[in-house]
Parts: sequence; C-alpha cells; structure tokens
Amino acid sequence: MTDTITPPTDRDSNLVAPAASLLPGLTTGVPGLDAVLGGTLPEYSFNIIAGGPGAGKTTLAQQIMFANASAERPALYFTVLGEPTLKMLRYQRRFSFFKPQTLGAGVHFINLSAEVLSQDLNRVLERIESEVERYQPKIVVVDSFRPINAHGLSRRSADSDHAMGLELFIQNLALSLTTWEVTSFLIGEYNAEEARSPIFTVADGIFWLTQAADRNSTVRKFEVTKVRGQGQMPGMHTFRITDKGVQIFPRIPEQQLRRAPRPPRDKRLQTGVIGLDEMMGGGIPAGDALLLTGPAGSGKTTFATQFIVAGLRDGESAVVVVFEEYPEAYLARARAYDVDLAEQVRAGKLKVIYLRPLDLSVDEMMQEILDAVERTGAKRLVIDWRTNQRGEGLKPALAVTRKGAEARGLRPCRVCKPA
Repeated sequence: MTDTITPPTDRDSNLVAPAASLLPGLTTGVPGLDAVLGGTLPEYSFNIIAGGPGAGKTTLAQQIMFANASAERPALYFTVLGEPTLKMLRYQRRFSFFKPQTLGAGVHFINLSAEVLSQDLNRVLERIESEVERYQPKIVVVDSFRPINAHGLSRRSADSDHAMGLELFIQNLALSLTTWEVTSFLIGEYNAEEARSPIFTVADGIFWLTQAADRNSTVRKFEVTKVRGQGQMPGMHTFRITDKGVQIFPRIPEQQLRRAPRPPRDKRLQTGVIGLDEMMGGGIPAGDALLLTGPAGSGKTTFATQFIVAGLRDGESAVVVVFEEYPEAYLARARAYDVDLAEQVRAGKLKVIYLRPLDLSVDEMMQEILDAVERTGAKRLVIDWRTNQRGEGLKPALAVTRKGAEARGLRPCRVCKPA
C-alpha cells in the first residue's frame, strides 16, 4: 500500500504559524498589568480572578471590560448571588474607568440568580450560552463563580439525571466560551489552599489578589500564576485601588528590559561645589550613584541642592525626592541660589516629590520616582531621606530605586541623615 501525502491546507499552516499571529492580545487598560502579563492579555483566553472578599476582583474585571468593550465588541457581565446589579453599578460608576454611555450598548449586565437558586447547573450553562449567542460578545465575565460551586452540588442536583457535576460543568463552560471565541473571566473567592480545584486546571490564566496587614497599613498584592502562551513576570506585585481603579506596580525586573547604555567613564558631572570638582578630577563620574552621609547640619542637603542647580544651569532636567518636608518648604530654602527652582518646577524642568514610606510600598515609591524621571526627562536624581532607628523600609526602597535610575542612565545622589 502506498502512503499518500496530502498538501497542507490553510488551517494546517495556521497550526504552525508564529505565536504572535495565533494569539492576538488585548490591552487591559490597567496600569502595570500588561507588563506583568508579559505583553498583553491573550485574546480568547479563559481566565480566573481569585481572592478574598474586598480584594478588588470585581473592580479589576470591570476595568478590563470597560477598556475593551464597545458596540462593535460588546461585553457580557453575569452576576450570580452577590450584591444586586443596581447596587454594584452605583458604586462602580464612581471609578473614572466606568463608561455609563456604554451600558446597554457595549456592556450588558445579566443576573443569574434564578438559575443558580434552581440548583440545576444545566440551566446556568444554558442561560450563559443563550446570552452569548444573542449578543455575540467578545468579553464575558461571571461574577462571582463561587456561588455556582456552592449551590451546584446539592442533593437535588445530584439526584437529577440531567444535572452535571461541577467538573463537567466547568469543562463544558470553558469549551463553550472558547468555541464562541470570547475572552472570559470567572471571579471567585478562593484562597491558596484551594488552588487544586479542577477549575484552575482548565483556566488559561490565573490572577490572585490578596491583602494583608503590615504594621498599621494594608498591603495589596497581585500575582499571575499562569498565562498560557507567554511568559509572565513572576512574583508578588503591589497594587493600589484609587478613584481611577486598579494600578499595579511591577517589580524591578521589568525595568531591566529597558536599560539605558552606561555613559562613557571619562564623562563627569560638575557638582556645583567650589573646589570639589577639581579634587574629583572634574566632578562625579556620569552614571555613578553617590552616597552622602553625616550628622545633622553638616551640609548634605545643601550639597545635593547645589548638585541639582548645577544640572539645571546646564540645561538638564532633575528630580528631587524628599521624605522630611513638603516640596514648598524645600523650594523656599533654595531661594538663595541664582537658579529659581520654583520657576524650574513651573517650566517642567524640575520635579520635587514628597513621599511617606509608611504609606507607600517599595514598588509604589520606585514607580512614582521613575514616572517623574520619564515625564521630566531628568538626568539628575536626588533622594533626600533620614534613617530611622532600625533603618527599615527606606534602605530596600533606595536600593531598588537606584537600580531603576541607573537603568535609565541617571546619576542618583542620595543624602543619608542619621537619626
């Protein structure tokens, strides 16, 4: 018998096409999330957003939904046994990402309470499938998925010949959603001990949101434990919920992807301190980090301010980070110099940032500093801080910030004031 080799079809060619053409991505609209995902969110993926009550799951899902939904690309948001839809919308519309004009056109909210309370998983699946067929959405969210789990395995369901087990229900739901070519999100109140649930095996992406007390503050963390088809940024990432929605602060490895070339070693920057530049062979080597330390009143902040003024005088932009005083007080003390720092702030050449380490995580402080550097195009950075009795909190922040600053070719000058 002779084997016949069939020429490859277009469908076969798609199976070996580059991953970028097979897996188009969606921008999430969540600052920092695309970087953590390793690019964008794979389109048509089946994702789980897990975490405890109040972790931000609903806010994250709706922020992604509103960023991508339109009349041409509608989204369906299924609510189960949680708060009524009207109550949820009353609070969610307070976020700036909420677009009320898209309700009923690009975004549709559907309540599944009746189907879930009937304790028949067949009815839940049939309702979801019928609504998907009706609206032809590109994004589907089921919030919260946990009540389906809790009510889907009752005695009444188990005795029914037509009722499905939870595992089969999950597999059929995932198959239906991928068949319809939608990007879907299932929101559930899970903890780390429940990660072996069959639903996590089926999912293409898994996002964990947690919050824990740290001294007198609450720290929110975000982790992507699974993304099929691309490499995500590992580890726990700090995030914050503001009136703009969720913002994620990626860890330092993301900054390493954009490292600026180090300036030539023979290039030096003048400090603005008479006599010191001559002693140092022309100034501070470009790209170096300089640590100033000494007792109170020894002139550390004055030195750093002269370093900034020297750069502004040469047309460079700069960023100053202070921990002990407000920017207004810092600028008032700098009026003795021939360069008007307040005018430089108004011109966008100088940015003075006030940070409170007790209120911000290392990732947040680093991100705020690096954002200011990028907005101003700064070439000089001063971090003016004071050590506490134990030296906790600030040292890791400054170490990370130094790496991020050097990745952008900055010359950081750190002022250390012992307590």
